[in-house]
Amino acid sequence: MAFDKAKFIEELKSMTVLELNDLVKAIEEEFGVSAAAPVAVAAAGGDAAAAAPSEVSVILTSPGAAKIAVVKVVKEITGLGLKEAKDLVDNVPSPIKEGIAPEEAEALQAKLEEAGAVVEVK
Repeated sequence: MAFDKAKFIEELKSMTVLELNDLVKAIEEEFGVSAAAPVAVAAAGGDAAAAAPSEVSVILTSPGAAKIAVVKVVKEITGLGLKEAKDLVDNVPSPIKEGIAPEEAEALQAKLEEAGAVVEVK
């Protein structure tokens, strides 16, 4: 069975930031390497840069069981008032932050999930 590079790249494009992060960690562990140098080299190539988005959005898909805690975190993240944050949480799916760096989105996703929310990064 031959390796299909185009199919592999398409699969990478469909992965979330957290899934990509887990993949990188698994590759580092499996082969005993660090992604620091390959990422710098890959960024110079067109295909690798296209696989990783430069701006993403954090979408709240469900507040989970701890809705009040999620409202507080949404209020903190967005700077909205309590009523506006509650409206965002009540009307899922809701974009919490859009057009941000993948690293920031990953941190926000972790914070929201810690409060009990279900979040998607696109």
